[in-house]
Formats: sequence, structure tokens, C-alpha cells
Amino acid sequence: MTTDTFSRVAVTEAAAALLRTLTAQHGPLMFHQSGGCCDGSAPMCFPIGMFLIGPSDEKLGDLDVGLEQRIEVFMSESQFEYWKYTHLTIDVVPGRGAGFSVEGPTGMRFLIRSRMLDEPELVHFGLDGGG
Repeated sequence: MTTDTFSRVAVTEAAAALLRTLTAQHGPLMFHQSGGCCDGSAPMCFPIGMFLIGPSDEKLGDLDVGLEQRIEVFMSESQFEYWKYTHLTIDVVPGRGAGFSVEGPTGMRFLIRSRMLDEPELVHFGLDGGG
């Protein structure tokens, strides 16, 4: 659900629906893709300002979930080095939410589905080996 021709991130309709509900409850949201440890590699969803983005965080893109404000998605710069050839889609499934992520009490949890970037995406992001 993004209007950008090329994006590193997307969202399923099921996840977008939950994000609309969570935004109504918590205000504007953002994601930070967790790098492991306690929550594995779960996408963590926070009200804006609850998780501070720093200079070592890479913005992956914005999710259009049908609200006035898009939801920004970030990842640490060091983790991005491992994921830079990957497109991420945020989805939702039944289960316990990760850590302090806002979906925790809903009985649902966000997860990442990934695929390798295709050739036009690699070229666009300057990862085609020639750029």
C-alpha cells in the first residue's frame, strides 16, 4: 500500500487495518525494525516520540495505511547492511506482540515478510553493481 514506484517497505491490508485502529488509540505511529536479541527481528511499532531515532538509524520508507499521515519505518544502520538487498512487508498474525510494541494487547503481532529486491529495484537503489 504505497504510492512510491520503488520502496523498500510495504504493508498488507490486514496490518494496515490494525495500524488504523492503533493510530486512533495511540496517535501517530512509527516502526523500528528490531535487530534481534529479545524480540528476534520483529517490527516494533511505537507512538511517535516513544522510541527515539538516532543518526545511526536508516529510514526504509513510509507506509500508506489510508490515514492522513504515513507511518515511517526505520532500521539501525548496522542491521541495514545485512538487509539492504531486501524488500520488507509488514504483516500481522495472531499472537503476542513483541516487547513494548503497541499491538501487544490486541492478541495480534506484527511480523516481517521479506523478499530479495528485483533487478529494477536494485538499479533504483544503486545496488546493481554498476552504480
